[in-house]
Amino acid sequence: MKYTLLALAVTMCSATAFTQENILRQLLENSADSLLQEVLRRPEQYQLQVIYTQIDRDVDNRPSFTSFLHNVDPNLYFYPASTVKMPAAFLALEKLNELRILGLDKNANMQTGAGRPPQTAVSRDTSAEDGLPSIAHYIKKIFLVSDNDAYNRLYEFLGQEYLNRKLHGKGYGNLRILHRLSAGGFDVEGNRYTNPVSFYAGDSLLYHQGEAYSAFPPYLELKEQVRGVAYMDADGGIVPEPFDFRFKNYVSLPDLLDILKAVIFPEAVPAEQRFNLTEEDYRFLRRYMSMLPRESDFPAYPEYRDWDSYVKFFLFGDSKDSIPGHIRIFNKVGDAYGFLTDVAYVVDFKNKVEFLLAANIHVNRNQTYNDGVYEYDEIGLPVLARLGRMVYAYELGRKRAYVPDLTGLE
Repeated sequence: MKYTLLALAVTMCSATAFTQENILRQLLENSADSLLQEVLRRPEQYQLQVIYTQIDRDVDNRPSFTSFLHNVDPNLYFYPASTVKMPAAFLALEKLNELRILGLDKNANMQTGAGRPPQTAVSRDTSAEDGLPSIAHYIKKIFLVSDNDAYNRLYEFLGQEYLNRKLHGKGYGNLRILHRLSAGGFDVEGNRYTNPVSFYAGDSLLYHQGEAYSAFPPYLELKEQVRGVAYMDADGGIVPEPFDFRFKNYVSLPDLLDILKAVIFPEAVPAEQRFNLTEEDYRFLRRYMSMLPRESDFPAYPEYRDWDSYVKFFLFGDSKDSIPGHIRIFNKVGDAYGFLTDVAYVVDFKNKVEFLLAANIHVNRNQTYNDGVYEYDEIGLPVLARLGRMVYAYELGRKRAYVPDLTGLE
């Protein structure tokens, strides 16, 4: 379905005059979109959470932020799926910088060993230009197509305890990142152990990290960590019992947005919440967070060459049409167990529009987990896409004291 983005976006907003009290609530309540209204009428079923953050610049282009929330509950469990890859990518670069080893950088040859079953080793990466795995290449794959194995290798480099304690130490305390993704054979204890990892420059060893064990306490007091009426087990059988998420990953929506903000706008967040990154690290991350699969040669993804929205849910998630060149979305999405999440910084270079948006929705009508029967295409993706267009339309008409200078983001 071909469409004009602006025309579709404008239809999402009524002619209502909005006040500053809670613009997001007013936008949602006044939307003429029947699907959005259906989701809003069933808050217990869909558990839609939204954070919309306006960005205003001063005369020196310094940003300030005003956030509006809908139904946000940091203590209500949802499965964050692939969004956990974002902080893992940021921390992997930080760890390299803090090791302070000459020659050890994100492009160094990263060799992953196997300490114990079911761990697996990696020595080659045929999608890399030089055929070798590296932190940089894993990060590219994480943001281009949300590659699970790429995240798992960063998880193994970081280690469960380091990963969590570092994020908690920065003030992102409403989270736990406890396991690999889509990696068979790992139980709760197995995910505490992480592989030995070595980095090389040619044949010279730069750094070796042995197998590590995490003693990080996973407990968070969250609501609805045991959910549903049934789940599918590893053998494909349906177990007629609620599914237990208490040892699954979790990151609250506010923490996800704050983590993104710390990399997009590091100068605007407290120093203790920032990541220890170089200017080159920031440029690298922003480039690949916004890059589309068709724009990458190494790694190359011909299967996604005509699917710009594969990991861009806001504005475009309900279509496979090309994303206009003047719009860039710096984001990370997640989808699993019927939970859909996107956390994004959206920029329109032509119209000088920018905003932050984060949302999560739960689409699992049969309340059975791990069976693959979820309403992503019928409800989840259309809602997130229309939500993005609704906010975008409002932003197009919003008055700003100063036009943002977006130099360096294109």
